[in-house]
Amino acid sequence: MLHRLGAIVATSLTTVATVPTTTAAAATPVGLPMAMTTTKAAAQSITFTTASAGAAAAARPRSSVTSVAHRGASAYAPENTIAAFRLADKQRADMFELDVQETKDHKLVLMHDPTLNRTTNVEQVFPTRSPWRIKDFTYAEIRRLDAGSWFAAKYRGQRVPTLRGALRAMDSSGMGLLLEIKKPELYRGIEGRVADELNRNPSWLIPGRVVVQSFNWGSMRKFHHKMSHVPIGLIGTPRIAQLPKLSSFADQVTPPHRGLVPRYIRRVHSLGMTVLAWTVNDAASMRRLISAGVDGIITNKPDVLARITDS
Repeated sequence: MLHRLGAIVATSLTTVATVPTTTAAAATPVGLPMAMTTTKAAAQSITFTTASAGAAAAARPRSSVTSVAHRGASAYAPENTIAAFRLADKQRADMFELDVQETKDHKLVLMHDPTLNRTTNVEQVFPTRSPWRIKDFTYAEIRRLDAGSWFAAKYRGQRVPTLRGALRAMDSSGMGLLLEIKKPELYRGIEGRVADELNRNPSWLIPGRVVVQSFNWGSMRKFHHKMSHVPIGLIGTPRIAQLPKLSSFADQVTPPHRGLVPRYIRRVHSLGMTVLAWTVNDAASMRRLISAGVDGIITNKPDVLARITDS
């Protein structure tokens, strides 16, 4: 069982990391696939006893494939909200994925779309501000929006979280985080602001707890230069010929699941990177991908994946 950090380190007497020991006690986080923990991120260190690691593993057993809740348990709760992340934890996801964008006053908020109107009531609150782009609103304005009632009445009053708020709300869960920087080309310097926020929340920097990813691979190279100890994910399907060069700074490839074949996965693995497939919601596809050798599955329905890995 390799998904909570305790379960990973239970396989050895110690794991080494350069995180203050006080942060280790804050949570027993999910671990990344083993191949990733042995790359750049593994150079960090903290010591764990086998007793504490074993207790953590026993408390939350996991299978050999990492379950990543896509924008939280977004089939059942409004995406990119604290409610969705907490539900993902209840449905036994190992990690939760979120999307980070930036307000007019450079606050980091969680939203998939570059505009606010699909998942909030912005059209009612600010009817004259079309096209309701995130970058045109201050955080104080976005705080006024309801990010839950579009999904279901019981979620009325859910707010658009900040990255800081999500990190603090989910810290004690022990879950891992797959952090996507969305549209970095719209927000000059966002890589540095995300790095600063992670540094302000050092319990998330325990090895094996966070991966930062994007469709913009140039942005990820830039982020790697800022935080070389944090694993990097590249969303998309790089050509096989591109993989060796990309592996110089990336630890993970995150391709769409359709068309993903074992030969490609083996090549990624041979370069020390892992494969997380997205977005997979049906049991048959999950089983196919597990058989093909993926390290993790990104899903809106972590409960479905949990039933498969339990069987």
